[in-house]
Amino acid sequence: MADSILAYDPVAPAHGEVRHSRRALDGLAGKVVGFIDNAKPNFNYLADDLAELLIGKYGVAGVVRHRKRGQVPAGDAVIRELAEQCDAVITGSGD
Repeated sequence: MADSILAYDPVAPAHGEVRHSRRALDGLAGKVVGFIDNAKPNFNYLADDLAELLIGKYGVAGVVRHRKRGQVPAGDAVIRELAEQCDAVITGSGD
């Protein structure tokens, strides 16, 4: 689906600094959204609820999940696979 990998840096830019990235998706209908589950408690519940909302309310065509081990980064092969299968990927934590 994508020839490149887009990763967002969660660090806020310094005051007055502007960062530009690829334009937003034109919508979610028909798109595939991925989740990288970092094995934090309750993230699976958050991902379940988000998947249901994305499919039911926004017309997402499918959801792909990958569960990794705690603080171990997702490997290059996983990142490539998700980039090929998904239009957007959400990674996060629970608790």
